[in-house]
Amino acid sequence: MFKSTGKFTVFIFLILYSLVSAQEEVDLKMEDFPFLQPRKLIDCPTAGLLPRGSFDFDIRIYPEGGVITALEIGITHRLMIAISFGGENVIGEGRPNWNSDMEFAVKYRFLHESFFLPAFVMGYDGQGYGAYDDSLKRYTYKSKGFYAVISKSYLVGDVPVGLHGGMNYSLEDKDDKNLPIFIGCDIRVNEELGFVLEYDLATNDDYEDNIYGQGWGYLNFGIQWFFSKKLLLEFDLKNVFKNRKDVSTLGREFRVLYFEFF
Repeated sequence: MFKSTGKFTVFIFLILYSLVSAQEEVDLKMEDFPFLQPRKLIDCPTAGLLPRGSFDFDIRIYPEGGVITALEIGITHRLMIAISFGGENVIGEGRPNWNSDMEFAVKYRFLHESFFLPAFVMGYDGQGYGAYDDSLKRYTYKSKGFYAVISKSYLVGDVPVGLHGGMNYSLEDKDDKNLPIFIGCDIRVNEELGFVLEYDLATNDDYEDNIYGQGWGYLNFGIQWFFSKKLLLEFDLKNVFKNRKDVSTLGREFRVLYFEFF
């Protein structure tokens, strides 16, 4: 397992490499982005990035009064970084149960999308979701850890559709060390309405003797309302297959995402 110093070294190296090797950038404005690329579907990453010189606040509200807040920053047209922190019982009574660490993420695009080829990115994301299990050193829904993703966009009539697929290795591997595959899509129906769908095979979360994944994978679905070019509201239904011993209903989450340029 990588030490925290090792993660930080890789993180800094990618930033410096991208700043040195980046192509000539142009000044961009909000009107240049009628459809902002999704950086994540729900839990699964895509090859989408924030534009250079922009940022967003991503707030997720989940069961047990949980809240996770992330700040994402577009460094160049190829590099994006993020930090996140949260915990359970943030909303409600009693003392919040904060996650043990602040997590970080970095994503670098090696190949831009073309007419024939998909966009290709590699990255790291240490933020998992749900309660943190100290005994197994993992979140209820494991972080993606190191991952590689391809994404390709299409027009179906006048409707933009994005297809995404990838593989990851989570550092939350005390109970299971396999390499899962995930796939998904996003559909932008019109200027206000969108849908996201993802399926994580979660082969790194089907260990027989724990209460978590039971071998069916995680199917998640979300409905998006683009209130404006800067504000997205999203309602998600998670774990449609009820892929845990301790659940009998679907998980429900609410997400608020605010986008802006510096």
